[in-house]
Amino acid sequence: MNRKPVIIEDYNNEWPMKFQFLKGILLNQLDSLAIEIEHVGSTSVPGLAAKPIIDVDIVIHSVDDLPEVIHRLSELGYFHEGDLGIKDREAFKRSDNKVPYNNEMNDKPEHHLYVCIKESEELKRHILFRELLRANPVLVEEYGMLKKELAEKYQDNRQAYSDGKTDFIISAINKVTEG
Repeated sequence: MNRKPVIIEDYNNEWPMKFQFLKGILLNQLDSLAIEIEHVGSTSVPGLAAKPIIDVDIVIHSVDDLPEVIHRLSELGYFHEGDLGIKDREAFKRSDNKVPYNNEMNDKPEHHLYVCIKESEELKRHILFRELLRANPVLVEEYGMLKKELAEKYQDNRQAYSDGKTDFIISAINKVTEG
């Protein structure tokens, strides 16, 4: 269980640059195995308050590519955690703060790394919600306020914090997909 407190920060213009830095290292290692590397989650939405952790989705063609992707990511210092109960999305954890390893071997931005096959429903949900927020400043403001309220209420309970966002996310996505 993650014991780190939930801390929400105002949007930081460095988040996209941190993502691009990580993406460069990952693309160099994965080459053509990665169809795309997506910046998802709250740090990918300009103006949105967020935990200062970059969410990265690596998109691959099929599950057949997964063993080689796992191997190549392990060379960068990641270890495979499995799907953690989410179909077609594999989670990876950093072995230390220098992951992904590169020539500098310096601390890298804090991030969560996932590998999704291109048909993954979780990937589609991540992209849809990101694009919905990017197109709707009012939704960004509402979601940011909710996140700050939840972080204050559940500072020491990341699961309750995450669960508290679920209805908002589902409602926003349903309005788009049903409307």
